[in-house]
Amino acid sequence: MRRLAQAPNLAIAALWVHALREEGVEATVQREYLGAVMGQLPPDQCLPEIWIDDEAQFERAQQVLHAAQHRPQRNWQCICGERIEGGFEQCWHCGALMPAV
Repeated sequence: MRRLAQAPNLAIAALWVHALREEGVEATVQREYLGAVMGQLPPDQCLPEIWIDDEAQFERAQQVLHAAQHRPQRNWQCICGERIEGGFEQCWHCGALMPAV
């Protein structure tokens, strides 16, 4: 096993592990329960970590993680005229769904 990255929180760690597994890289979250003792231990020692099972997949895992961390955000114009930015797939103003590309 080899440590790939430290995540800012458990939710992000779970998303990153899911992205890695979808690409065939077996990964796990370590330190997932240490958030409960933050304050008694240094905060940087309590953050969840992503570990990969097969060190031979480390380079591939780095590429997959980088892609997951830097997904492009689509900006689009809703039919109601509202400009939607970021990762939203539905208009906050009228509820219309993002048009297909």
